[in-house]
Amino acid sequence: MKAQKPILPLFKQFIKETETGRRLKKNGERIKPQSIENYKYVLNNLIQFSTDTKFELRICDASKLTKRELLTEKNYWKKFYQKFTEYLYKKGCHDNYVGANIKTIRVFFNYLKNDKDFHTGDFQRLFYIRKEEIEIFVLSPEQLRFLIRNKEFENSLTPTQKWIKDVFVFGCTTGLRFSDIFLLTNKNFEKTENDYYLKIKSQKTKTFTSIKLPSYAIEIYQKYQPKDSKSTVFGKISLFNFNKSLKKIGEIANFTDAIEVSREKQGKTQKITRKTDKTKNRFCDKMSSHMMRRTAITTLLILGMPEHLVRKISGHSSASNSFNRYVHHAQSYMDKEIEKVHGKLGSY
Repeated sequence: MKAQKPILPLFKQFIKETETGRRLKKNGERIKPQSIENYKYVLNNLIQFSTDTKFELRICDASKLTKRELLTEKNYWKKFYQKFTEYLYKKGCHDNYVGANIKTIRVFFNYLKNDKDFHTGDFQRLFYIRKEEIEIFVLSPEQLRFLIRNKEFENSLTPTQKWIKDVFVFGCTTGLRFSDIFLLTNKNFEKTENDYYLKIKSQKTKTFTSIKLPSYAIEIYQKYQPKDSKSTVFGKISLFNFNKSLKKIGEIANFTDAIEVSREKQGKTQKITRKTDKTKNRFCDKMSSHMMRRTAITTLLILGMPEHLVRKISGHSSASNSFNRYVHHAQSYMDKEIEKVHGKLGSY
């Protein structure tokens, strides 16, 4: 076997060159900070895996291998994939997380090949990336209306909870991602006669959208409107604290109906139970920043807005699988409402 190089120093170099901008996207843009954080999570997993299992992480130049050595190397990477994914599953990880780790490792292999002219043998093609369809949890129009209009509920919240509730409602109306909503300044709001429009460029998709705001969203903006054009409208909060507070707000709102939650491991569905209560999962426990965007999209579809217009607002392409999931969810809601009406008709 030819000279081998340890993987971990190369992976650290991969992260460093991404952070400094030496490694860029194909379009010349810098890699997003969140992606770099994900690379670091994968590095930590590789370090723990190698330490706990005593599995040597190394690589060698495949162009200098004999046919027999090439087969040995191929079997090594097959074994790595099996052992590493097995290690993550035993830690309690699910298909999406394991798949995300493998996807990053494949990106690392491509970096070695394309940026460092290192002949990897393309063994990353052996790494299968599993994906799971996680159930979409969104507010119903009735729940969203409750958060907007119920004054008794509003008065039961602390000042901080009121602020987070307002941000959440604003997000459920505009469909903005958490990262985008906390970057808003007065420049993003444009008044035309008696109407307000929200104009924004998504940090993720780089697409521009212009959204006409309803009266309650305008009231929220005016409540937190800063005096200058540089300060952000909604201030700042960590994602962890935002999500933690949302769950408490949902509990106060009595969004505590039992729900069934399932995830997949190696393609097999498993029911997930709460650590504090083995009998049920509550809707409020699934409330998070992701629910804002999902609620906005499904609400617009439920209320009858044409799909192509909703796509324009949300920034989804016509071939987006994730958008089709929202369409199916909205249709499921409408089917249930129709069944209620049919049931009432049948009881007369």
